[in-house]
Amino acid sequence: MTSALPVRPVDRPLVMGVVNVTPDSFSDGGRYLAADDAIARGHQLIADGADLLDIGGESTRPGAGRPSDDEELRRVVPVVRALAGTGVPISIDTMRARVAQAALDAGAHIVNDVSGGLADPDLVRVVAEAQAPMIAMHWRGHSADMQQRAQYDDVVEDVLRELGQRRDELLEAGVLPDRLVLDPGLGFAKTGPQNWRLLRSIARFHDLGQPVLVGASRKRFLERVGARGVDPVPAQDRDLATAAVSVLLAQAGVWGVRVHDARSTLAAVEVVAAVASS
Repeated sequence: MTSALPVRPVDRPLVMGVVNVTPDSFSDGGRYLAADDAIARGHQLIADGADLLDIGGESTRPGAGRPSDDEELRRVVPVVRALAGTGVPISIDTMRARVAQAALDAGAHIVNDVSGGLADPDLVRVVAEAQAPMIAMHWRGHSADMQQRAQYDDVVEDVLRELGQRRDELLEAGVLPDRLVLDPGLGFAKTGPQNWRLLRSIARFHDLGQPVLVGASRKRFLERVGARGVDPVPAQDRDLATAAVSVLLAQAGVWGVRVHDARSTLAAVEVVAAVASS
């Protein structure tokens, strides 16, 4: 099924709600591993205002191992199928061609590949043949060792260059230019200070000529925001910091923000919209 890329509202970014169907998510610790729980979570995100849902069956937290193809399929396909009839566009968060194809067949609209098609080159073929929208993230390797690859001469310039090269390769491989979104990959082979520098320069990513999605939600670089002692803020308590980041991203004009809590981020970006229209 051919699907157009969801259109960004005039006054705010799209809010993409995350549904992690994994036992080892950094943000919720496997709370939505059971299909019924994941489906209920998707409906709750929609009720909270999410414009689209991103369903994934593989944790990409630093150091995470990979499930088998069969296990990833078992986790995500029933959830995609159940939520595809809601009228909200569904994104499948996967690095595998087999999972991407099965999810598209089950009703997914978008393929969100954190490897940008590098982990499984067949995934790009699946996307191109389906003429599906694709979100391609800046990536330097799998979660098991990605933080060892956080070496940059200038993180902004290097990520811009590498993501631009990947954009060109994807377009050459047949991904449609009006259906390609780019993601700078906060937290993926990036240190905390590097993430902050990318956020400070996020508007520059529009120079790549594609819509921009950013996923900062609950990530480790936010763990000191709001901390009032020696202990870091737990992942599930980072939604206020995430909403503040969403304000910055809305002001920068990004296409979308990927978050675990849709309600707080939607309120934050609606404040930006209200001020801009006043």
